[in-house]
Amino acid sequence: MDTPPPDSVIQTDYQTGQDNIEGQLGPFDFSVHNPVFLISALCVIAFVAFTLIFPTLAADSFSALFSAATKGFDWFFIGAADVFVILCLVLVISPFGRIRLGGAQARPDFGYVSWFSMLFAAGMGIGLMFYGVSEPLSHFSSSAGGIAAGADGLRTDWAPLGAAATEAEAVRLGMAATIFHWSLHPWAIYAVMGLSLALFSYNKGLPLTIRSVFYPIFGERVWGWPGHVIDILAVFATLFGLATSLGLGAAQANAGFNKLFGMPVDETWQIVIILGITLITLFSVVRGLEAGVKRMSEINMVLAFGLLMFVLLAGPTVLLLTQAGDFLLAYLQYLPALSNPVGRDDVNFMQGWTSFYWAWWISWSPFVGMFIARVSRGRTVREFLICVLLIPSLVCVGWMSIFGGQAINQLLNDGYVAARDADLPLQLFAMLDGLPMTQITSLVGIVLVIVFFVTSSDSGSLVIDTITSGGKTDAPTLQRVFWCTFSGVIAVVLLLSAGGLTALQSMVISTGLPFTVLLLMMCVAVWKGLASEPR
Repeated sequence: MDTPPPDSVIQTDYQTGQDNIEGQLGPFDFSVHNPVFLISALCVIAFVAFTLIFPTLAADSFSALFSAATKGFDWFFIGAADVFVILCLVLVISPFGRIRLGGAQARPDFGYVSWFSMLFAAGMGIGLMFYGVSEPLSHFSSSAGGIAAGADGLRTDWAPLGAAATEAEAVRLGMAATIFHWSLHPWAIYAVMGLSLALFSYNKGLPLTIRSVFYPIFGERVWGWPGHVIDILAVFATLFGLATSLGLGAAQANAGFNKLFGMPVDETWQIVIILGITLITLFSVVRGLEAGVKRMSEINMVLAFGLLMFVLLAGPTVLLLTQAGDFLLAYLQYLPALSNPVGRDDVNFMQGWTSFYWAWWISWSPFVGMFIARVSRGRTVREFLICVLLIPSLVCVGWMSIFGGQAINQLLNDGYVAARDADLPLQLFAMLDGLPMTQITSLVGIVLVIVFFVTSSDSGSLVIDTITSGGKTDAPTLQRVFWCTFSGVIAVVLLLSAGGLTALQSMVISTGLPFTVLLLMMCVAVWKGLASEPR
């Protein structure tokens, strides 16, 4: 890392890695931050043991946590995400936008194509593959189904807002709700985290770790227990957010292998898939950032773009393009109502969809944000925010509009019900079945899931290792191998012993809730940090 500009540096006696325990384990070196690494590792091991020994109690506990967090704090998740969007948009148009990450003389380490490929592949690749067909179909069906209420007067349907009066409006509302979950709000969460970390590392000269962002709030105390707690929470949020995505990826890869090769769809094979892909990830981890994540991200973007263009050209091209514009307008039309945190009666949609999504994105934010920060030195604040916030949002609009729009068009115009009736992990492949060259495109879909899986796990392990080594970006490879292995172990344990995907979602919500508080505090810290920068 280049030396930060001297007129920006925060003067502190703390040196990166000064509290680390260093040594050698066999032929391998290690350098771990005490006590963040120790407490994080012991808690993860204790969690795995508890879940394996008491699976029923664990499943009940996770279910109770999920219910309490989503029902009691849905307004908090939704309101906090609105704050992140507003902050990012204000910074884009403010004088702060001219500030360059790394100082006025800094230049980007990566070109636009490589940079965008890495942030996008790490950010939400697996989710787009898993939900690209299923979520538009789900919201369309629930919107078309209208409102239903129980004896207590509370709504029992899953339709967003007030449902839709016509089939055409159900399509628009369903797509608007889908785009809402995949565009401005989640990328604003990532942008706040990434900008904060980049600013305090590249401009302020502090270690690249979560605690550094809170220096304007805690001062020198950030190197003590307040900082330890912040970093430990970041490790937990990252691990469980990553494990949830790995569980989704394994389920979808299993469904794809079943379709192409007859592999049984069950937990055993999903575990085999997780273990196999974890081994691939370990290979990528050992190769490092340039040869590992960077190269695989670029390959994945080419494959994803190719699959997107195939679905567009093989389907009703003009209709899909026209609909994409209409869906974007529908999103903007419904955005105020969908982002409203209070006074709503669509409780199932708010709690089961939006609250879960925001908690999931927030739990991913430490590792996605830190990974984005790692590859974003040299960008201006305005350039950073536009590229991290607006461009990926538009790509998500296009992806959901084409994949989801194709599935809905197959249902309404062709009477093709296979995608609607398929199990969730299989819906993408069922939609591709209605198009030419289904064997080839399904194989490409499986490869995309696997490589997105690998890039997410690799970048997540890289970030957890950075946090638990006190901000060192060149920590020994053995430590990344340790965290990569444990993320796979957590996914396997939760899938096997504690209620599968529901357990994964419960842990995401539970870790996302306290980290939302930290993100809100981070908004204050990054504003103070930018205000102290020379312009």
